[in-house]
Amino acid sequence: MAQISPKLLIPESFQVSRDDITGQLGLIWELIKTPLIVPLLQLGVYICLAMSLMLFMERVYMGIVIILVKLFWKKPEKRYKFEFIQDDVELGSSNFPVVLIQIPMFNEKEVYKISIGAACGLSWPSDRLVIQVLDDSTDPAIKLMVEQECQRWASKGINITYQIRENRTGYKAGALKEGLKRSYVKHCEYVAIFDADFRPEPDFLRRSIPFLVNNPDIALVQARWRFVNADECLLTRMQEMSLDYHFTVEQEVGSATHAFFGFNGTAGIWRIAAINEAGGWKDRTTVEDMDLAVRASLRGWKFVYLGDLQVKSELPSTFKAFRFQQHRWSCGPANLFRKMVWEIIQNKVRTFAVNHAAKFHFFYIFIMLIDLFRNTCCRK
Repeated sequence: MAQISPKLLIPESFQVSRDDITGQLGLIWELIKTPLIVPLLQLGVYICLAMSLMLFMERVYMGIVIILVKLFWKKPEKRYKFEFIQDDVELGSSNFPVVLIQIPMFNEKEVYKISIGAACGLSWPSDRLVIQVLDDSTDPAIKLMVEQECQRWASKGINITYQIRENRTGYKAGALKEGLKRSYVKHCEYVAIFDADFRPEPDFLRRSIPFLVNNPDIALVQARWRFVNADECLLTRMQEMSLDYHFTVEQEVGSATHAFFGFNGTAGIWRIAAINEAGGWKDRTTVEDMDLAVRASLRGWKFVYLGDLQVKSELPSTFKAFRFQQHRWSCGPANLFRKMVWEIIQNKVRTFAVNHAAKFHFFYIFIMLIDLFRNTCCRK
């Protein structure tokens, strides 16, 4: 067969040397740079300026409101119906609602004893308290230690159950969802969630449950995190400064103005009826806590933030742990925004002001995530 000439396959205009090709590419670049690339770069600059302006406005707004809150706003105990649940000799513990405590775990060798002990030490009638340890650990040795710790507390009369799954489908959201499916949960009105490194004080439930009992429109009571290792290193100190703004300003303002603020995933108490009405836990993103909070908020439920109610916790002290945490916190809201933006826009349940506050909040998150996209923590 006769050899096919390259000239039959390659157009004559492209049969040039490598230097000529480089020259042609340079010419093409010069031709498209002005009419195409430059306008795109200009558009990018305008978008960044708009984002910076929005961030500046948001900071100014938050600063003004938090000053007003500190000077003039009443404490949550004054803004809402609040009355401590009293012990009754005649009724016994029946006037206390049944509360479910969920402690999701994953290979928590260092902190499992502390977290389980703190939950079992809550000053709440033992017959009105159900504790679930949702263990998704992959290490058999750790699973055995956690189970033995649960058995130790159960032998003391604490209503604690050790729960495992065959797989880790849905990760934390899947574990929480599976825990709510148990038959005994139908007797529980509220569920408190504590990650494995969180240690609530004994009076945690007595200071938070009355908000839910006396105010049927409240779905969530969120407590503040207090970091016991904030001075461990420079990394933990920087994290504390960043998160202090979130708790001291962002969530305080959101709660005081009845605007949207997200569930932090732990150290909070949910009304189980609100979780069910919102569609339950979903594992479609890595921020299952914000997902549930948005869906509940769109259905008209209110949230309360208690800055004076603090729960001890620990900050990531290694860059690897910090990077993993930031990946979830940064990329998760972007996926959630993509999945829920149309639902937020169409929502007609909430009031005009609160609904638009949620829209602004999510647009603000989306803007921040564009800026964070270049950060390596967003790479899988």
